[in-house]
Amino acid sequence: MLPLLRCVPRALGSAVAGLRAAAPFPPLRPLLQPAPRPCARPFGFLSVRSGSARLPSLLRPRRPCSCGCGALHTEGDKAFVEFLSDEIKEEKKIQKHKSLPKMSGGWELEVNGTEAKLVRNVAGEKITVTFNINNSIPPTYDAEEAPSQGQKSEEQEPELTSTPNFVVEVIKSGGKKTLVLDCHYPEDEVGQEEEDESDIFSIREVSFQSTGESEWKDTNYTLNTDSLDWALYDHLMDFLADRGVDNTFADELVELSTALEHQEYITFLEDLRGFVKSQ
Repeated sequence: MLPLLRCVPRALGSAVAGLRAAAPFPPLRPLLQPAPRPCARPFGFLSVRSGSARLPSLLRPRRPCSCGCGALHTEGDKAFVEFLSDEIKEEKKIQKHKSLPKMSGGWELEVNGTEAKLVRNVAGEKITVTFNINNSIPPTYDAEEAPSQGQKSEEQEPELTSTPNFVVEVIKSGGKKTLVLDCHYPEDEVGQEEEDESDIFSIREVSFQSTGESEWKDTNYTLNTDSLDWALYDHLMDFLADRGVDNTFADELVELSTALEHQEYITFLEDLRGFVKSQ
């Protein structure tokens, strides 16, 4: 009996060996890789409700424009263009200057987009005043005085005035240094009627820069007038006044800047209308 039992494992071993030879095991690496799992929420049907045949907005094809141009023209675009057209007409009605006003005192004006430059030569000195009309209109009212929602103001809207910061450069004939004075209009001074002795603009910073260099160096000393002696500050203001930068100049600069800002605003509205309307 014992020899017979010993033969059984040998027979089974032979059979297993035959099966291995006939059908080899698959490689080990595919067996170790996880089986792919079907996506429970396929992309494209994430917003489709059960039983609804409506496709999500991302998958819905855009309908071509009725004019046949193939561009995107929505009802909102049409309303936008109509609004811009009305706005342009109203802005042109209230436009005071069809052309930019001239400055008195022999200043020559150069305009490059939103940047303007005034140049004047006096007794061998070149005075240049540069300003930019971007962000030059101060707020018309404080946040506390703003009307509540739904409340319409019956008063006439205040006139918008451009009061830009401006930089004065004074160059001596043959000089290697340029005196630079950074000026601005204090908000509490603009639009107020005060005595003639009061200045409507202020000097904020004073520095020297190398003549002929396009970029100013931050390493040059800059004098801040907040902590400046009043006697020295008055002399600096007199220095500017002797070269034509006084209250009269500052008033005319506000008028020029306001006209330029309004002109650029109308141009922007026209460009915006053309962009929205373009095919």
